[in-house]
Amino acid sequence: MDILTSKADGILTIEFNRIERKNAITAVMYQAMADALVDAESDDAVRAILIAGKPEIFTAGNDLDDFMKNSAPVEGVPPEMRPVFQFMRALSGSSKPVVAAVSGAAVGIGTTLLMHCDLVYAADNAKFSMPFSQLGLCPEFASSLLLPQMAGFARAAEKLLLGEAFLAQEAYDMGLVSKVLPLDELRPYAARQAAKLVALPAASIRATKSLMKRSRNAAITETMGAENALFGAMLLAPEAKEAFTAFFEKRKPDFSKFA
Repeated sequence: MDILTSKADGILTIEFNRIERKNAITAVMYQAMADALVDAESDDAVRAILIAGKPEIFTAGNDLDDFMKNSAPVEGVPPEMRPVFQFMRALSGSSKPVVAAVSGAAVGIGTTLLMHCDLVYAADNAKFSMPFSQLGLCPEFASSLLLPQMAGFARAAEKLLLGEAFLAQEAYDMGLVSKVLPLDELRPYAARQAAKLVALPAASIRATKSLMKRSRNAAITETMGAENALFGAMLLAPEAKEAFTAFFEKRKPDFSKFA
């Protein structure tokens, strides 16, 4: 299974498990995660959610080959019903606390999904990047709204416009990460934090999370809608085609011919 899910002691654990492809996410994986999150929302036994990858990598982001095969419109299927959008809605709308344990590379949505988690812990080998501009695309998962709120416009612009990678300490300084830990301490620490949430009154935790997010919920929904519409259009544009072709041909893309 490329996504492992388990429930124990009040915690739903969702784990990327496609190490041979650097945990690159397919449509099937998005659907599995979305289904697990939707199920957890109505399961009173689940009081906290833990999202993790492998010690050497969190996720390389979208599996580009699968992404291109599944990005074309399907007649009769609204775009918002695609697995990736179902996952986005389920994670951003979760009323239960979400803890993330990040080690190794977290690329693209591997970084932007963290902005919808409540407690984010990173190993000292974690490396974050949002290379949307390098692929001829735009930000997604409301990152164009949330990252400037977290890090300030100047630092967010650097990360989103240039798309260059940054390390765990900088992610902590930007407010994206709650704590940086040695790799061997990451999962045990994240699990203990999730267990603390389980031990607290569930209603209190849900109310606190709801109040903290209340002022930005509408803006997140609106921003995701705008991003998704633009992302879909840009995916069909020449710049993205050049970027994806260059990726598969293992060469540097040439954007000089595009205005």
